[in-house]
Amino acid sequence: MSNSDNFDVSKIILAKWKDRFFAWLIDFVIISLISTSIVFLSFLSLSHNFENFIADNGMYVPTSVMFFLYWIILEYKTGQTIGKKIFNLKITNNRGEKPSLIGVIVSSFGKSFLLPIDIILGLIITNEKRQRIFNKLGNTLIIKIKESENDSNVKIFKD
Repeated sequence: MSNSDNFDVSKIILAKWKDRFFAWLIDFVIISLISTSIVFLSFLSLSHNFENFIADNGMYVPTSVMFFLYWIILEYKTGQTIGKKIFNLKITNNRGEKPSLIGVIVSSFGKSFLLPIDIILGLIITNEKRQRIFNKLGNTLIIKIKESENDSNVKIFKD
């Protein structure tokens, strides 16, 4: 029997929320360290008052923008951030294929700027695909990489 006669269904194994959290935590630590270092060094070199800037403006926006760009670039280009790579996770579209740029942007926006709301609403309005609200809007899944992702016949399973 040839490979074309084989109608086995490939599995997409959805990532566990726990694995997704720890992958996010690794990314959070990496980007937070980079963001804090950049802001700190830029204010030292510009002779600005760093403490007043932090007290007045916080670092939420610059750090969130860095997260947004980090996730868009790495997830669209490779499907994985450093945290996802460590936990063997990958972002895909709902069929287990490379997600669209728009899908990655939508998903990244939610976790960069609105993560608590994104998660809480995702848990309340959750579905069988373990999607945050912005994953659902971007038609993206976070999967555990275990089997070939090249087959067109796909079946989705929870890890």
